[in-house]
Amino acid sequence: MGPGLSAQTIWRWTAIVLVHLAVVLIWYLAVKVGKVPKFVLASPGDTVLSLFDTYPWFHNTMVTTAEIFGGYFLAVVVGVGLALLFSWFRTVENLLMPLVVSLNMIPKVALGPLIIVWFDYGIQTNIIIAFSISFLPILITTARGLREVEPDLVDLVRIMRATRRQVFVKIQLPGSLPYIFSGMKVAVVLAVAGAVVGEIIASDSGLAYLIGQVQVTLDTAAMMMAVILITLVGVVLYLIVLGLERLVVVRDARVETV
Repeated sequence: MGPGLSAQTIWRWTAIVLVHLAVVLIWYLAVKVGKVPKFVLASPGDTVLSLFDTYPWFHNTMVTTAEIFGGYFLAVVVGVGLALLFSWFRTVENLLMPLVVSLNMIPKVALGPLIIVWFDYGIQTNIIIAFSISFLPILITTARGLREVEPDLVDLVRIMRATRRQVFVKIQLPGSLPYIFSGMKVAVVLAVAGAVVGEIIASDSGLAYLIGQVQVTLDTAAMMMAVILITLVGVVLYLIVLGLERLVVVRDARVETV
């Protein structure tokens, strides 16, 4: 049995699947035994069948996926890039970090009308909103990871005439990777939330936009299906990040979640 298929790993993922199936079972029993009206809570079966309705499921799912992945990728690039800049120039960090935190305190929903005026409707607007909500955890954890590197080790390699690039590649980057991925995993949730917020306030397509459209007809099954699809997009992104972490971070240094 390979290292990636240990008994502990198999049990962990089996438990995860079983817990999710138990939630679906509880959902089914709550609807059937409790005789809950369909417009209040659709059953799992009715929710799945809503995929065969005439709603543009594929198009809206692709739009939401593009917004989540686009905003997240931008957050990783900007967050890690700013953290590197701050680690190299402490004066820049002292000047800009308070401003970055202050700007992130602004509620994005309150900026909705201005965002529409500045960027118009569309995927690009929602990517920006997803980015603005999700990049701060990456910035903070990466900056901390770069500072947590052993100063004696850095001094040693500098005494050996290592360049700044060599210090970063050989010492700082490997040491900060667990922190970077910790922030990246938190940012997945925020990127999903950002894309949903964007679709609610400034969009004419996407799964969250579809929820608003079907709400007027009380199509609860379609609303729940849209929520499930948004969740699945987020889970896929999270699993991609988790897989990358397994590839580049040694096991003992990982911040384990699942």
